[in-house]
Amino acid sequence: MTTYDKSERLIWAGRGPAYAGSFARLCAYPVPALLGAAEVGAGTRILDVGTGPGTVAAAACALGAAVTAVDAEPSMVELAARAAPAADVTVATLPELPFEDGEFDAVVANFVLNHVGRPKVALGELRRVVKPGGRIALTIWAMPPAPGQALIGRAIAAAGAVRPPHLPAGLAAEDDFPRDEDGLTGLMAAAGLREARCESVRWDHRASADEWWSGPEGGVSFGGHTVRSQTPGIRAEIRRHFDLLGAEFAADDGVLRLPHAALLARARR
Repeated sequence: MTTYDKSERLIWAGRGPAYAGSFARLCAYPVPALLGAAEVGAGTRILDVGTGPGTVAAAACALGAAVTAVDAEPSMVELAARAAPAADVTVATLPELPFEDGEFDAVVANFVLNHVGRPKVALGELRRVVKPGGRIALTIWAMPPAPGQALIGRAIAAAGAVRPPHLPAGLAAEDDFPRDEDGLTGLMAAAGLREARCESVRWDHRASADEWWSGPEGGVSFGGHTVRSQTPGIRAEIRRHFDLLGAEFAADDGVLRLPHAALLARARR
């Protein structure tokens, strides 16, 4: 396990409910396209890696698939088991999944590759557990981030917040890759996958300012952990800048319209 992986475990520990109440709805947007890319239907044996609160698992169950779902964080697994009672949900961590070679028809990973220290190694493990000719589909956040995705980071920077020293600045150079269509398809090919294709997905996420702020306030993800690690005065400044910058995205009804961009990729073993 890399330093980055250890940091991710720390960041997400116990954050299942806070994530479910804030960013989970955002991350649900590409789920239908993700399952379509993996050709999931009735009877498909599918593994949902990094299931979070079970959004993908529940959607796959609704399609009649035989669903196994895993997440590294127990609070997420608890939520997923309730969201998708027909699925087999358990705690497991990339890149060592407790499954046999070729056990699944399809594997999906919705915004998971952003949270592993060695993405190519993680993809190799997804390749291992899918059958020959089986499908792998995944999403990651595109870089540079779309304006809505960058809002919280801009507020943190404007307030003069300092990154906590126990959080890594990013992946090791030898493990990183360009977060664009060519970069992701190249990574999948390097992991031994074939017929890799990638497309950009863009949408405006609508949320109230309080709902969007509840993520960092609840310590969700890297930004939230950064916010929670500041002094009360700096946290107040981050919220003040968040409100000021958020006005750029306010719709006529007062709800924020936050542009986001992700990459949706598919390949076969």
